[in-house]
Amino acid sequence: MSQDGHRSGGEHDIAEDVKVLHSMGYAQELLRRMSGFSNFAISFSIICILAGGITAFQVAYGSIGGAGIGIGWPVGCLFALIVAVSMAQIASAYPTAGGLYHWGSILGGRFWGWATAWFNLLGLLFVTASVNVGAYTLFVNGLGPSFGIDPAALTVTHQVIGISLITLTQALFNHMGIRATTLLTDFSGYLIFVVAVILTIAMLAYAPGPLDFGRLFTFTNNTGDLGGGVIPESRGIFVAFLLGLLLPIYTVTGFDASAHTSEETVSAARNVPRGIVQSVLWSAIFGYVMICAFVLAMPDPVAAAAQGGNVFYWLMGAVIPGWAQTLLFIGIVIANYLCGLACLTSTSRMTFAFARDGGLPFSTALRQVSPKYRTPAMAIWTAAVLSVLVTLYTPAFATLATACAVFLYISYAMPISAGILAYGKSWTSFGPFNLGGAFKPIASLSVICTVVLFWIGIQPPNDKVWIITVAMVVLLGIFWFAIEGRRFQGPPIGDVIRRRQAEIAAAEQAVGETAGAAVGQASKA
Repeated sequence: MSQDGHRSGGEHDIAEDVKVLHSMGYAQELLRRMSGFSNFAISFSIICILAGGITAFQVAYGSIGGAGIGIGWPVGCLFALIVAVSMAQIASAYPTAGGLYHWGSILGGRFWGWATAWFNLLGLLFVTASVNVGAYTLFVNGLGPSFGIDPAALTVTHQVIGISLITLTQALFNHMGIRATTLLTDFSGYLIFVVAVILTIAMLAYAPGPLDFGRLFTFTNNTGDLGGGVIPESRGIFVAFLLGLLLPIYTVTGFDASAHTSEETVSAARNVPRGIVQSVLWSAIFGYVMICAFVLAMPDPVAAAAQGGNVFYWLMGAVIPGWAQTLLFIGIVIANYLCGLACLTSTSRMTFAFARDGGLPFSTALRQVSPKYRTPAMAIWTAAVLSVLVTLYTPAFATLATACAVFLYISYAMPISAGILAYGKSWTSFGPFNLGGAFKPIASLSVICTVVLFWIGIQPPNDKVWIITVAMVVLLGIFWFAIEGRRFQGPPIGDVIRRRQAEIAAAEQAVGETAGAAVGQASKA
C-alpha cells in the first residue's frame, strides 16, 4: 500500500486481473508476479532460435538448399505471425491458464474445447521432448568430446538416461515456484539474444572467402542422397520447398506459453497478447540473420548439404576456432536447457487448467497447487514423466519436431476457427488487443496455413505423425461419445460461476492468496 492508503499501480493491476479471473469462475491459486517482459521471455525462450534454428537447420537446407533459409524462413515466420496475431486477440479477451482449451470451449462448445486441449497437450509434450532431445544431442556432439565422450559410442539407452536427468532438474526448478522459473527464463531471453549475435558475428568473421548472398536465394533440390538423407526420397522442387518450411514453423512455435501463464502475469489482458506477438516477431528477425550467416559461412554448400543432420557441427568445425566453438556450444546448450524448462512450465499449466475443469484422468490430484510454492506440483511432475516417455516411442528428433509443430498448430487453429464463427455473435466482449474487422480474414488465413502445414508434416520421413494423428482422432471420438460427452462439463458459465464463489474463496485461502480476498471484500462492499 502507498502512504495515501491507495493501492500502488501494480497492486491495482493485480486486483483487476483477479477480478477478471473470478468473473470466469476461477480462483487465483497460482502466484501472479510475472511482468510483461517475463511473459514475453517465456515464449521467446520456448521459441529459442538457438534450439530449433540450429537443431532443425538441416530440415530446410537438406530439402531445398539456401532458398530454404533466405526465402523459406520469412515465409514460415509470416505464417507463424499471422497465427500469433489471431491468438493474441482471443488471449486478450480470455486471459486464463491453459488458454487454448478455455478459448475453444467458450467459442466452440464443450467438445471443441475438450479436443483442443488434447491436441495442445500432446503438442506440448512433444515440444518438451524434442527440445530436450535437442539439448542432449547438442551437449553430446558439441561438448561431449571435451569431456572425453565419444558420441558414436552412445546408444538410445544413454539418450533416455540423459534426457531423464535433464527433465528431472527442469521439473525441480518448476516445482520451486514461478519466481525461480521467471528468473531463469528472463535470463534465457537475454542469453538467446547475446549468443545469437555472437554466433552470427563469428560465422561472418571467420567465413572463408567473400560472402555470396546469392546462396540465400538459390533453389537446390537436396532431397535424397544430396541432402544426406534428411528427406530420404527424391521429391519435386516445390514439395522440397514446402518440406523446408518445417524449420521456421517448428522453431517459431510454443508461443502459447504466454497464454498458459496468464494467471501468473500482471495486466494479463495487455501483456499476454504482447508477449505472444513480440516473441514471434523478434525470434523471426534474429533467427533470420543468424541462419543466413550459417549459409554464407559455408566453405562448400554442396559438402554442407551432404552432411545431413550433422551440418551444423560440420560447419562449426570448419569455420569457428576450437576455443570459440567450446564457448559458443556452452551458451547454446544452456539456452536449449532453459528452452526445455520453459516448455515444461507451459505444459504443466495446460495440464493444471484442463484438470481444474475435470478434463483429465486423476484431475483431482493434477489440479492441486502447492501452498508453499504456489505451483501445480503434480501437473509439473506428470508432464515431466510423460515427456520422457514420449521419447521412447520415437527417439528420432525430426519426428518429434514435426509432431510438436503439427499438433500445436492444430490446437492453435481450433479456437481461432471457432472465433471466426462466434465473432460478433456469441463473442461480443473483446480485450484491449483487438484487430476489429481484420480479425476474420487474418484468422481464416491462419486456418488455411495450418491445413497446408498438416500435409507437409505427414510426409516421409515423418510418417509416424500421420499414424499418431489418426489414432488420436479415433480415440478422441470414441472417448467423447462413450464417456466424456456426458461427463465433461467444460469451463464454468452462467450460474455455475456464481455458485463457485464460495469455492473460489476457499481455494485462495488454502494457498494464502490475499489479492483475491481483497477483491471479494470490495465486491461485497
